[in-house]
Amino acid sequence: MRLTKDVIQKLLDSNEGFTKTKYFSGRNFKETNHYLIKGGKLLIRSKGKTSWADSRHDNSTIADIEQTRRFLRKVIDELKTEGIE
Repeated sequence: MRLTKDVIQKLLDSNEGFTKTKYFSGRNFKETNHYLIKGGKLLIRSKGKTSWADSRHDNSTIADIEQTRRFLRKVIDELKTEGIE
């Protein structure tokens, strides 16, 4: 499936409420990314910390088209795709 802007929007619309959580752990860094499809957009909440006591973050953003495309490529097998070409 080719992920054009129209196909991406159809996928987002037909998969309202889809969630996915991904974890990353490095030497001095841990991060958890929560993805949610809501209102025809991909919402990303990123929480993490480093080994420094005051170095924590908790950010929420709306994914741009390229971030959305990369995410959809990775999870396409888990999404509802009936009728979308």
